[in-house]
Amino acid sequence: MPEQRFDRARSLIELDPAPADQMGLDANRLLARRLSLIFGSFLLGLLATIEIGRPLAHDGIDLLDAAFLLIFLGLFAWIAFGFLSAAAGFLVLMGNGPGAPRWLRHARLPKKRTAVLMPIYNEDVYAVFGRLAAMTRSTAAIQGQQLFDFFVLSDSDADAEVREVSAYRRLRATSPARVYYRRRPINVARKPGNIAEWVRRFGGAYENMIVLDADSLMSGAAMARLAAAMEERPGVGLIQTIPTIINGRTLFARWQQFAANAYGAISSAGLQWWSGSEATFWGHNAIIRVRAFAESCGLPVLTGKEPFGGHIMSHDMVEAALLRRRGWAVRMVSLPGGSYEEFPPTLADHAVRDRRWCQGNLQHLRLLDAAGLHWVSRLQLLMGASSYLASLLWLLLLAIGMIAGWRGSDPAAAAPAAWLLPFTAMLLVGPRLLSLVWLGVDHDLRAGLGGARRLLATVAIEIPLSMIVAPITMINQTTAIIDIMRGKPAGWATQRRAADGLSIGDALMLHRWHMIVGALFALAIVAGADGAWWTLPVAFGLLASPATAMLTSRCDAGDWLRRNGLFLNPQDAPGSDDAAVQDHGAQRSLLCDPWPRLFASLRLGPMLNP
Repeated sequence: MPEQRFDRARSLIELDPAPADQMGLDANRLLARRLSLIFGSFLLGLLATIEIGRPLAHDGIDLLDAAFLLIFLGLFAWIAFGFLSAAAGFLVLMGNGPGAPRWLRHARLPKKRTAVLMPIYNEDVYAVFGRLAAMTRSTAAIQGQQLFDFFVLSDSDADAEVREVSAYRRLRATSPARVYYRRRPINVARKPGNIAEWVRRFGGAYENMIVLDADSLMSGAAMARLAAAMEERPGVGLIQTIPTIINGRTLFARWQQFAANAYGAISSAGLQWWSGSEATFWGHNAIIRVRAFAESCGLPVLTGKEPFGGHIMSHDMVEAALLRRRGWAVRMVSLPGGSYEEFPPTLADHAVRDRRWCQGNLQHLRLLDAAGLHWVSRLQLLMGASSYLASLLWLLLLAIGMIAGWRGSDPAAAAPAAWLLPFTAMLLVGPRLLSLVWLGVDHDLRAGLGGARRLLATVAIEIPLSMIVAPITMINQTTAIIDIMRGKPAGWATQRRAADGLSIGDALMLHRWHMIVGALFALAIVAGADGAWWTLPVAFGLLASPATAMLTSRCDAGDWLRRNGLFLNPQDAPGSDDAAVQDHGAQRSLLCDPWPRLFASLRLGPMLNP
């Protein structure tokens, strides 16, 4: 696994046929799709910017106006890109229907061995090994236990090793598949270093590896489907699945689970429509050809100190770009089932994880000029960074409007054409509306979300909730960017997987900057600054952020909504399509009294249906 260089590219490997042909994709058609999205987004952004700038031209455009218009153009084009991508996904689904692409619909057992890797770092051992137990039994249910070996790759502290080894021995004694455990005493390069060490020591024994996170869950049928697809298409280096969120308990987690189920289909279809063989990698719930990964993805240490230097944090997107640079196809697919993950339980836990992602994605800006990358890979890296920079730009846009309002010349207070506001609202809410139209066609998914009436009632709550939380996320990401620019790295903290409630003191402390910024906007509104009224939703969301964080972190609030038929998910129904979800849900209830019931947690009910 040689260390790669970004200042020069090695020659591409010989693949026959080319990756695009293997995937049934036409290169010219893919180019047309991508250019239509890019130029369509720019044209819509330019049209809106010209319209909002038209009233400003009467008395001349100064530097403040120019800054407003430039930021507005970038943000509006970003919104337009999201809408156009979702619209493309909607059309794809209406034409093809739900489910996996044709080349993944017929499952069979693979012929070569696949390793299933679960890197962990100070995790709850009972939850981790419960998931592993469900997955090993699932492979046995399809007679594939000899084809999949499971590896627990621990970077945990030394005091966690005793618990992990004890749980591993219990699992190994009952598992129908081979399970291995290894703890690194020196955690070089975090998760990517852990994976790289495994590749160098053991990778030659396996054709593929399925990389998981500690909260991942995959069925044997899904793993076999992916491994067989890799055998049939030797030019594919990586297939990234789109996992379903499960086991949401708090209001926040249930909301995210509902949103992923209700709105994820068209967004995912749109992303797959234009990404083609240059898709990205999310670091988990994906299958990778070991040889391709070894020859392409040895990550160097970047020059300089963290947060912009040092080890590459968001390694997954870079690894996808390096695979494509060597000529391997990278695909993203929606499976009919069997690929799952969990979501952070609270706004605070999500912000902690998002802080690491923000640093990793901004670090990618250094790699945009790396030699040999496909231009779509560069676009993926740029979009990842832009998703965080957009929050800073939104705050700058609001601040410019407030400053101009004190001067009596707020650009947003001018009178553009009446069509611009509803057009903007359509782009923002359009993906949700298209998703509702699609749910009118997908009867099974609609029923899993509670039926039409309950679904509409949930959306009526979900949209205002999104509007309240959006400015909170804006401040979270903006403060993360400021910390990164100050040279403060994110570090490597243990991720909390379960929570229930948030104290008033913690909520006020965590959201002090949100309230300060919200108070400034509220002051401008009360003082009657020109156009300040349009910041009212932002001011309200920021001032209410402690209460929002406390309410959404409660499990009883999530349970109350579920009992009343709101924020329902297909995985809530007894006998849902994958028994592993129900098994794992039962296992999570053991966490309050884990040691006496550990052995029971490893005997997780019925096996998966193949």
